[in-house]
Amino acid sequence: MVASDLTKVVNVVSFVFRIAAKNKFSSEELSNRLGNAVGTLPKQAVQVIRHVWNEQGKSITEEAKNVVAAGQLIDFQWKLGMAVSSDSCKSLKSPYVTIAVKVADASGHITSKTFEMTVAQFQNFYSNFKEMAAVLETV
Repeated sequence: MVASDLTKVVNVVSFVFRIAAKNKFSSEELSNRLGNAVGTLPKQAVQVIRHVWNEQGKSITEEAKNVVAAGQLIDFQWKLGMAVSSDSCKSLKSPYVTIAVKVADASGHITSKTFEMTVAQFQNFYSNFKEMAAVLETV
């Protein structure tokens, strides 16, 4: 396992515990929701998370009050475009999607990012975003 993969796992587990603390889940309710929401999560992983929550949930709940909030999505806009001419390229007639997002960090500082992708990349992005939203709604 690469260090970046380990960081992702730790971030996901931390997120799960923060959500559980915020909603005051019992260990049984947490494991039920994890089992229902995340079909690819191994049963053993759910059991370990349940055990840790059962043993350390109260202290995690107390610590969660002091955790800095993650960035909040303020605005998300997208538009479909097609470049038809350029000084440096002769044939540009392919569609693209431009996405503009605004995110506020814990201190309230707003950061704007804009990026472009092909229609196929956008469709993949959309399906991943939709899947994440569905998982977050069940937690």
